[in-house]
Amino acid sequence: MRPTTPTTSEAGPAALEARHWHALTAEEAARALRTEPARGLSREEVERRLAEHGPNALAEPPSRSLLTVLLHQFKSPLIYLLLVAAGISVALGHVSDAVVIVVVVLLNALIGTFQEGRAERSLEALRRLASHKARVLRDGHEQLVEARDLVPGDIVILAAGDAVPADARLIEGAALQVSEAALTGESVPVTKGLLPVAHDTALADRQGMVHAGTHVTAGRARGVVVATGAASEIGHIAALTEGAKEPRTPLEHRIERFGRMLVVAATTLFLVVVAVGLLRDVPAGQMVMVGLSQMVSMVPEGLPVAMTIALAMGVQRMARRNAVVRRLAAVETLGSTTVICSDKTGTLTRNEMTATALFLPDGRDISVTGVGYEPEGGFLERGATLEPLADGAVGELLQAALLCNDAELEGTDEAGLRWKPLGDPTEVALVTLAVKAGLVPAEVRERFARRAEIPFDAGAKMMATQHEGPDGAFVVLKGAPEEVLELCAFARREGGALPLDAAARERVRAGAEAMAHRALRVLALAVVPGGDIDGAVGFSAFRGRAVLLGLVGQVDPPRPEVAEAVRRCVGAGIRPVIVTGDHKVTGLAVARELGIAREGDAAVDGRELAAMPDAELMERLGGISVFARVHPAQKLRIVEAYQRQGHVVAMTGDGVNDAPALARADVGVAMGVTGTEVAKEAAKIVLADDNFATLVAAVEEGRIVYRNLKKVILYLFSTSLAEVVVLLTSLALGFPPPLAAVQILWINLVTEGTVTINLILEPPEGDEMRQRPTPRDESLLTRGLLSRMLFMTPSIAAATLGWFIYRLSSGVAFPQVQTETFTVLAVCQWFNVLNCRSEWKSVFQMGLLTNRWLVGGLVLGNLLQAAVVFLPFMNEVFHTVPFSLKEVLTIGAVASTVLWVEELRKLVARRRLRAAASAEPGGGAPGAAMST
Repeated sequence: MRPTTPTTSEAGPAALEARHWHALTAEEAARALRTEPARGLSREEVERRLAEHGPNALAEPPSRSLLTVLLHQFKSPLIYLLLVAAGISVALGHVSDAVVIVVVVLLNALIGTFQEGRAERSLEALRRLASHKARVLRDGHEQLVEARDLVPGDIVILAAGDAVPADARLIEGAALQVSEAALTGESVPVTKGLLPVAHDTALADRQGMVHAGTHVTAGRARGVVVATGAASEIGHIAALTEGAKEPRTPLEHRIERFGRMLVVAATTLFLVVVAVGLLRDVPAGQMVMVGLSQMVSMVPEGLPVAMTIALAMGVQRMARRNAVVRRLAAVETLGSTTVICSDKTGTLTRNEMTATALFLPDGRDISVTGVGYEPEGGFLERGATLEPLADGAVGELLQAALLCNDAELEGTDEAGLRWKPLGDPTEVALVTLAVKAGLVPAEVRERFARRAEIPFDAGAKMMATQHEGPDGAFVVLKGAPEEVLELCAFARREGGALPLDAAARERVRAGAEAMAHRALRVLALAVVPGGDIDGAVGFSAFRGRAVLLGLVGQVDPPRPEVAEAVRRCVGAGIRPVIVTGDHKVTGLAVARELGIAREGDAAVDGRELAAMPDAELMERLGGISVFARVHPAQKLRIVEAYQRQGHVVAMTGDGVNDAPALARADVGVAMGVTGTEVAKEAAKIVLADDNFATLVAAVEEGRIVYRNLKKVILYLFSTSLAEVVVLLTSLALGFPPPLAAVQILWINLVTEGTVTINLILEPPEGDEMRQRPTPRDESLLTRGLLSRMLFMTPSIAAATLGWFIYRLSSGVAFPQVQTETFTVLAVCQWFNVLNCRSEWKSVFQMGLLTNRWLVGGLVLGNLLQAAVVFLPFMNEVFHTVPFSLKEVLTIGAVASTVLWVEELRKLVARRRLRAAASAEPGGGAPGAAMST
């Protein structure tokens, strides 16, 4: 029973959305929408409906005001701790300290706001490029209008190459095929019809409907718009995406843990300082003030700015490599990625079907070179060049492929492309094949004019075209090999058409199977001499009359750079997995060719996944390389399964159906060229060139960012801790404070500040993609960093405190001793920043000029330190006195011990690393087993 058609007076947005349009006939749909298929809507009615239903566009996410974006930058435990430190500084009367901390926090927020704003502007540019127009029938005339101005009841006109602008019920059509990959994940174009279907029919099987976000690959049609904007199917999935919970990034987790650790450490330090002071009979009030100032000095005020600049620089480098980053923290998350769930078509492959093999009925195998829609390449038989048009059998096969074909391959200069495909990708590949052979499509089609056709029939898996030539009429058949073979009684051989006996038939079947095992999509072509098309009889009229011409094998070839990108992924400890809407045999073949599938790995399709309990999925997950024919909920399930195993998951996607999984993944990566707006909004990163290799390059940039961030953390904490050790030890031994409060402030802000940001700009060391991914639960202060601090902090403290005690015991005046000690600590920090450039490479091996920003910072730091020591007006402010050149040289030599201690540690580390690498089978690359 067909659903009741409500009266047109009910046709508000909610009422329209509630109808099962696919279950109504075209006439019923037109009546319900009060439109005339022959004239369309009037201009006045369009304006009224536009006001009622709104524009045909998805609601853009609420744009954040500049103030909202700015305030978001303050949501960090580290920022909270800095603001508390500023408050304590004010309470202690150190207003200048508080001002500096507040300025640092504001600078951090401004950098983050600026960078996020740039990313959104880049995406807005992509949105403008993606806007399109629609052909409609209004007031009885065809018009070209903005797609966003469509309303329910509009009559849209569709042809091959058009994007479907809104959900529509078809009212007429001819050989219409629509690519619904963006909506359903189905990689093969779907044949459409006009008949209604049951109201509970699945979205992918509603043959009388076309939907926004899809595009026409062949044929033509007219349809009545039934839903626009948020009421469309694409709008429904967009609404689901909003409900997908976005996980916090690993960096956000680490900062939260780090903030808690800092609070504990600062509180402990306060208690220790007060306790030591009381044991030394220092007045309690004075020790409380000293303890509070030490608490403030423990907070690394330079870290938030360094962190934000590190991420922002990563964003800039990624942008140069075609990756647009929407959230700063996603840069670091990419560097921690352990699993990449990648789409196949267009990301791993070129998304350009290519005919690569021919099989003739006499058993001849011919290979075709060249990839994509560029009609360049040759024909090879047994390794020797073949002239296809000089070979009668090959020439006739290619001519048939061109005639039974609705696609075009146009030369164009638009967007820098030489060739523009128009039509079904499978048919475009056949046109490209014919052009490679030297055929001119327009000339062949003019010589053998088409008189009739049977459009592709999904049930019969074939299509047929009738042509008129110099020798009379003939029909060309194209379709699935098993179906075409059923109609064939003859086969083209040298000398003409010979009977297709059992042996020849079996030889063709074996040829088709061999192609299929190579993941080729196989088509058979046949000709019916003197044939006529009778629409009432269909294909059965050709049974026993068709002459088999041969088979054509096609493949969507992998991008040339992807195999190397996959190899780098595997070497970096990242597991690439294919999640595709294509068949699992095709997906597995591509996975094996690219090195994604390991020995014994399996491919699982949507049906098998639906029947698989969660426990079994978790058990088998490590051995599955390909998930095929999966729907949106299953993509979400795959992502969540990997996350439950502790993986950091990057998910690529371009369709509306990918959006929920993109939002749920740790890093959602959308395609900038083929991606829908819904996918881009759900993602944190957008690839401007839709290339898997670009994603791998972005992973490398993420690792560079995080490694440099850890270098800054090592530098800040090894030096800050050294200051605390120097002050506490001198207090415990009964000496006066070796540094004045204003000198400590100078060290924390100027000495550290001139090199901290510069260290963030450290170039890659070259082994980033030979390291293991950073564990999700790793702390910012790792065991590796702490073990290095065990060498750095004592050496800085020993050099500084040793000089202080030695000079005091030598009878040097205290103001000069304090100035010299202040300078020793500054020079120690300069040597230490060189230590932090690499975990195991010697600073002499790296070369100082590889980071010119750091060189500039060191030069500036030296000039400012000289100013504070030797300029009279600076002497008064910072309680310093000048000293001789002899002391300058001696201080440099003493402070350099910090460098030599770390160089000795690195030497031992390198020797251990080489010994471990040589002990492994096949050796190993230096640095691959070492992680900071």
